[in-house]
Amino acid sequence: MTATTAITTAGGSAPASSTGRGPRHSIMSRSAAMLIMGVFTLYFLIPIWWLLVSSTKTGGQITGTAPLWFTMDSIPTFFANLGSLFTYGDGVFGRWLANSALYAGLGALVGTVIAAMCGYALAKYEFRGREAIFNIVLSGVLVPATALALPLFLIFSEVKLTNTLWAVFLPSLVSPFGVYLARIYAAASVPTELLEAARLDGSSEVRTFFTVSTRLMAPALVTIFLFQFVAIWNNFFLPLIMLRDQTLFPVTLGLYAWNSQISQIPELRVLVIVGALVSILPLIATFLGLQRFWSSGLGAGSVK
Repeated sequence: MTATTAITTAGGSAPASSTGRGPRHSIMSRSAAMLIMGVFTLYFLIPIWWLLVSSTKTGGQITGTAPLWFTMDSIPTFFANLGSLFTYGDGVFGRWLANSALYAGLGALVGTVIAAMCGYALAKYEFRGREAIFNIVLSGVLVPATALALPLFLIFSEVKLTNTLWAVFLPSLVSPFGVYLARIYAAASVPTELLEAARLDGSSEVRTFFTVSTRLMAPALVTIFLFQFVAIWNNFFLPLIMLRDQTLFPVTLGLYAWNSQISQIPELRVLVIVGALVSILPLIATFLGLQRFWSSGLGAGSVK
């Protein structure tokens, strides 16, 4: 009886010891995950840190000592560089920022509405050729934007719209990925019964979409808007081949034009660095301002 008890006790101790290894294994896994995330965080943040530090230096100090740390006169130098940025060339940098805000802000807004309406129609309406249209949209996701730049240039040249605002704005309204995301989210989050109830109440399809469906699709719409905003703001190749007038340049193309002149005008080096820092601030502000919609969307999905 004692031997049996001893065997039972010994047999029962194995799961206890394996259970004891569980917390240690979990701690090691979390530590490894945190280490990997920390490395990648540093990888992404170090260039931004260098950009911030370099914006507080003069042209001679950028390539000098302590490239990743501030100097004693960092704050006055930064504001001096910032003033030079917005006054150089009769304030053309401010015009470039305004152009980018117009292209990205209005383009992302209209593009989001178009993508939402297309995705909603593909998800909630039955019609012939629906799947064929959706497959074409999916194929459009796989085509890189740079491959379409030259055909777009030839098309806009035929209608005399190159070197105009429309040459950059109109192509920005089309987002195959936005249509795909809107269809997937509309199919999952917009109940057909709710649409039927709205129709019975006499609501038109357009009114139902804008007053009912868009509220349920809000997280997806915010995601589409952010993707569109970032893509248009960072767009470089399309404005490069479409525009010749510097007053129409977005900030990306304007900074490239300055950077190509550094060998002839060395003082532009500091302006390019400070301009690059300023150009990412609207992206950061947009993400921080709209992330609450993602949080609300995740919370809504967790209780469904």
